[in-house]
Amino acid sequence: MAKKVVATLKKEGSSVMMTKAVRLVRSPKSGAYVFEERIMPKDNVKDFLK
Repeated sequence: MAKKVVATLKKEGSSVMMTKAVRLVRSPKSGAYVFEERIMPKDNVKDFLK
């Protein structure tokens, strides 16, 4: 089941919208896939997903 994000990621008084980005990364140690999650400004998401 998918989890629903209830809390807001925008700080009051700030004009920067924050976004939670999740990507799948292969572990060099075990070869298994792991999820890497970060909360960052909306403008940096494309660079994170490259």
